[in-house]
Amino acid sequence: MISNEQQTEQGWEAPTPLGTNGPLPTFPTHCLPDWVGAFVEAVAEETQTPVDAPACVALSALATAAGGRALVQVRGTYTEPVNLFTVVAMPPASRKSAVFRALTSPILKVEQELAERVKPQIVEAEMARSVAQGVAEKAKSKAVGSKGAPDALADASDAVSAVEDIQIPVLPQLVADDVTPERAASILCDQGGRLSVMSAEGGIFQILAGRYSGVPNLDLFLKGHAGDMLRVDRRDRTEHVDSAILTLGLAVQPDVISEIATGPGFRGKGLLGRFLYSLPESTVGSRKVDPDPVPEDVAQRYEERLMRMALHLFDWTDPQRLQLSPEGDQARLDYARELEPRLHPRHGDLGHMSDWAGKSVGAIVRIAALLHLADNPVDGYRLPISAETMSAAIEIGRYFTAHAEAAFDHMGTDPETERARLLLDWIQRKQPARFSVREAFSGLPRGTFRKVPDVLPALETLESYGWIALEPPPPKSPKGGRPPSPSYQVHPQIAEAGA
Repeated sequence: MISNEQQTEQGWEAPTPLGTNGPLPTFPTHCLPDWVGAFVEAVAEETQTPVDAPACVALSALATAAGGRALVQVRGTYTEPVNLFTVVAMPPASRKSAVFRALTSPILKVEQELAERVKPQIVEAEMARSVAQGVAEKAKSKAVGSKGAPDALADASDAVSAVEDIQIPVLPQLVADDVTPERAASILCDQGGRLSVMSAEGGIFQILAGRYSGVPNLDLFLKGHAGDMLRVDRRDRTEHVDSAILTLGLAVQPDVISEIATGPGFRGKGLLGRFLYSLPESTVGSRKVDPDPVPEDVAQRYEERLMRMALHLFDWTDPQRLQLSPEGDQARLDYARELEPRLHPRHGDLGHMSDWAGKSVGAIVRIAALLHLADNPVDGYRLPISAETMSAAIEIGRYFTAHAEAAFDHMGTDPETERARLLLDWIQRKQPARFSVREAFSGLPRGTFRKVPDVLPALETLESYGWIALEPPPPKSPKGGRPPSPSYQVHPQIAEAGA
């Protein structure tokens, strides 16, 4: 874990910053379909943003095109929908909006095309309802004039029912931005159970925490990720869909990643475990001032393919059922077996974030399905998801795992790392050349550690990162007695920083 690059005169290696495992991986764009990967790389070049940003937005765009219209039949009764929650953290002035516009523009064009298709149906339905209402009014008047004659009452009842039977289509809406959970639920129900919230800001987290209502409202986002049934009782109507499919594609400032851990119920109810996190290194300060624009043929191909995928899948009422090939399923099982020991609460390196890691196998199935549909938008349900596609999804999944570890560290959700950080803060304040375990225990606020041995895991963490080094135990005293408390030497860099 310690860097081998720089060494001090005393023989110390340069310490690794606490809570990081070195540079995070870059999004593997070669795992995306050619037409997606080429556009992602071109947008990254034109906007001078890390390739991770357009890649994550591209996955959300694919999920928007397919969400609610396909699911993966994994095995038995186990299915996965194909929607995703992605969030990429980028500092201010990182051109997040430009990335979003480029990647989501075809989706908005699909919305417009679908709206033009539906508008004549809306006009026809409104006219039919207006005529039916006129007939119903006459029938009611006739029933009143007949003083309740059975035939007249039956005719009036039939006329009123005819009005209620005429449903006016709603304008298709695939994407929302600044929207409350209540409004999002209504839109999702109106749209037959599908919606995508795409935003270049992180305000949605404040809205979920109750910015407007004062009460946290996470139900739609929890159910919408899993594809569960949604029923919302309003004052004037009841909204219901058998399967709510919600996609989230967000870009936020890095500080938001730290703040969302404190959102009421965000961790406890499982919201944080549903996001695929990306924390790319900022390019601000090292960007080209005259980058190459996106080639026209690359942009046109992306637009045509994404619109084709969205338009074709929109017309499906029952979702397509995608199948895994035997080889693809075996790759999934191999990944799951490799992952399982890492979830152990005491021995696994992902145990502190098992709420996230436990969903990662499902996430790679969803990603594999999106890659499959991107290559086969028309007949994807006829072709099984191959081992090659599943392997590409697993590689993307490993990328997200590394970034999730960093995100959860920023959130302070690893208790051992947090305690090690508190201990390092004490060392940096006091700047001792050496200290004993008992001195460390006594120097920290009461309650940080219950007893002296509880300090040892935090000390081991600091030692593994190169901040301290355990001294050899002194020789036993011939007089016997209790051995002295173990002592540690402190990295000279700490003293140099305070000088």
